[in-house]
Amino acid sequence: MVEMTKKLSPLEWARAACDTLAGRYAPEELPPAGRWHYHQGVFLCAMEMLLVREQDAGGAKERCERYNAYIKRYVDKLVDVNGNFDFARDQLDAIQPGLLLFRLDKQAVGDLRYQKAADKLRGLFGTLHQTSEGGFFHKDKYPYNMWLDGLYMGGVFALKYANAYDEDGLRAMVLQQEALMRFHARDQETGLFYHAWDESGRMPWADEVTGCSPELWGRAIGWYGLAVAQFMDELPESHAHLEASLAELAQSLIRYQDAPSGLWYQVVDKGHLADNWLETSCSCLFVYTLAKAYKRGLIGEEGVAAARRGYEGLIAILKQDEHGLLLPDICIGTSAGDYEHYSTRPRISNDLHGVGAFIMACVEMEGLLEGVQKVH
Repeated sequence: MVEMTKKLSPLEWARAACDTLAGRYAPEELPPAGRWHYHQGVFLCAMEMLLVREQDAGGAKERCERYNAYIKRYVDKLVDVNGNFDFARDQLDAIQPGLLLFRLDKQAVGDLRYQKAADKLRGLFGTLHQTSEGGFFHKDKYPYNMWLDGLYMGGVFALKYANAYDEDGLRAMVLQQEALMRFHARDQETGLFYHAWDESGRMPWADEVTGCSPELWGRAIGWYGLAVAQFMDELPESHAHLEASLAELAQSLIRYQDAPSGLWYQVVDKGHLADNWLETSCSCLFVYTLAKAYKRGLIGEEGVAAARRGYEGLIAILKQDEHGLLLPDICIGTSAGDYEHYSTRPRISNDLHGVGAFIMACVEMEGLLEGVQKVH
């Protein structure tokens, strides 16, 4: 059990969050239990990010082995020895847990199950329905819809697959998807992004002129920041439009940060409304985005200050129960909708969306604070 009164480093908070959920759930029991699902994928990718950071820093061998075994058990309970597994074949969300396959494949000398599983997920890009411009439907049940979420859910996997198995053409595909989302979903006034865009204009929320959903929802914007930052990590060369987009987003996030708390609102640009609320999963993703933007030299000291305020705001609201750490006020899974839809969404503690994002934010803050100390 973590001592809440003790001043901990970002990595220590990340470990406490990982250990809380790993201590409560066997890997195959992470909710929704027994499914190949992005909820588990986000948390386990965050655990993997912490694992890699620990290994690079010469961290405790026992902890690294424990995290590695936990991730491997989740995958192995779902993927058989022939690389077969059950996943939703009609949506981008199903691809995200595939990020866990690449490191396992490198470890598994002579065992092809992980590459075979990755091949199956890669094959989805050839079967997903598309808009007239080649943009992937987020899910079949939302025809002609592109969502910001999809850039992270499918794009990072595609770039990692390209790097692991020498399929260079996937890079152009990912850049096209990002360009389409940026063109259709970016709000020129705020520099933020709408959650979704409907080419057909048939969704009840679709603007009759732009086709966009009507609100600037926090976590969707966070997925965009996470995706673009990780695209830049995976691409072999720099791309000026990605750098510009991440820099512009970071400046917008600084502008809309809530000063008293350091956090961000569920509907990011409407913090003045009484029924809006400070949401933690988007706040975590925004801290991550700011830290990554600063690391790449895309923002200055104002970005460090905003990231630090956001991180400290998150630490300030952490709680504890018999299982360990509690991150409150996480919005549950959410489709696109109007303001009332977002403002009335249930909020829970320790949802995997939020805990995964919190771990990622902490890992990046550790690196950010180390970098700032070296500079000064």
